Parts: sequence; structure tokens; C-alpha cells
Amino acid sequence: MANVEQVQPRKGPSLAIQAAMLLVVTVAAIGMGWMSGGYLKGVNGPVPVPVAPENEGKVVQPDAATPPGGPTLVVLAPITTNIASPADVWIRLEASVLYDAPQPQPLTEQIQQDLLAFVRTLKMHQIEGASGYQHLKADLEERAAIRSQGHAKQILIRTLLLE
Repeated sequence: MANVEQVQPRKGPSLAIQAAMLLVVTVAAIGMGWMSGGYLKGVNGPVPVPVAPENEGKVVQPDAATPPGGPTLVVLAPITTNIASPADVWIRLEASVLYDAPQPQPLTEQIQQDLLAFVRTLKMHQIEGASGYQHLKADLEERAAIRSQGHAKQILIRTLLLE
């Protein structure tokens, strides 16, 4: 018989070294997450405005120091309806409108009805994913700006639920 060399299996790093490397990588990931969270949050980020359900359709001033002629946040009534396709999927949208100055209540109601009519025409594939959400938000803001002749500066989506 021929001599067959015995091949020694290669040994990897010891279990202690593997555990130490795992610990180093975990600490680095936590540190990077903490740093990026602090960067995204910002030091002087916007202060959230809590809105009670009884304030729907009413004007909510974001800050007591805001002058009465300044930006105004108005909570819209919740929109609950089915979407165009598939017809058995229901959507609930709770949103607010940020105006550049106080606006009459009928304008807010018209914007709410216009957004309801738009949401009824949506198809599921149009609002899937992050880009679908961004397109939906842009479309809602465009419709509100057109309806208010440019006074609606932003639509703030508080809740978007599909069932």
C-alpha cells in the first residue's frame, strides 16, 4: 500500500477568541446605532403636538408663543373607506393639515372630502412600500394645496391603516 499522508484538520480560532470578536462587533453595532439615532433625532428637533380625539376638525396651535396669524395645524376627521382595488381592503387615514395662516372651517371640510375621494381611487400596488407612502403623501399634499389655493403647506399623516 501507498503511504497516505494524514491531513490534519485546520483548527479555527478558539472559542474564547470567537466570543471576544462577537462582543466587539456587537458593541460597535450598538455604538453606531446610538450615534446615528442621535444624529437623526437632532438636538433641537421639532416638539410633537399631542392632539386629543375631541380636537378633530379644530385648530391646534403648535406652541403658545406662536402668533395667531402664523402657521396653523388643523386636525381632519378620520377617513375610513375601501380602496379601488382590491375592493375588500379598507383604509383608515388620520391626518392633519398645516396652513400658513388660519383658514375658514369650510375649506378644511372641502380638503377632507377631496382627500376622501382621492383615497377611494387608490390601488394596493400604488401605496406599497416606502416609495408608495411617499407618493401618497405627495399626492395628498398636492391636492390639499390645489384645493386651498396654496394655503395648505403640508399634510401630516398620523395614522395609515390598511385592513
